[in-house]
Amino acid sequence: MSRVLGLVASSCGGVETRLCAELAEPAARRGWRLAVTLTPTAARWLEVTGELARLRTLTDLEVRWESRLPGRPRPHPDPEVFLFAPATAGSVAKLALGIADNQAMTVLGDALGDPGVTIVVGYQVRDTRAGHPAWQGHLDALAAAGVGLHRLMDEPWTALLDHLP
Repeated sequence: MSRVLGLVASSCGGVETRLCAELAEPAARRGWRLAVTLTPTAARWLEVTGELARLRTLTDLEVRWESRLPGRPRPHPDPEVFLFAPATAGSVAKLALGIADNQAMTVLGDALGDPGVTIVVGYQVRDTRAGHPAWQGHLDALAAAGVGLHRLMDEPWTALLDHLP
């Protein structure tokens, strides 16, 4: 039985072309069973480009971006490993502050702090973000919680998979 990877993505530039090719497909080839959760905006972007359908072919689990209705079964098993990429500056801040205003942030927020769960975040931000007075505090809070943090630059996103246990 393959291990479950909670693959979470937000609406950064490149999600619409790179998520499947550089993260989801290579992770599936490495034997991960994908439990995909998207922010609502990322889901819209992927729907428009046709990548949402491609993403669905890579997993036997529902690709989610909405919370489940009361009385409905949980669509994903609890992953022991999460990869959040690409992550926007806003999503990094929300995760650090415990703000769960969409399904993607809820699933990550519920896992953060669990010693049995590994979380790796690949964030994509502008250079000017480092100068924001709250930015370093968000990174420090996540690092203190054991989150692996990696800034996405021009290299292929597939390198993030090497940081998973």
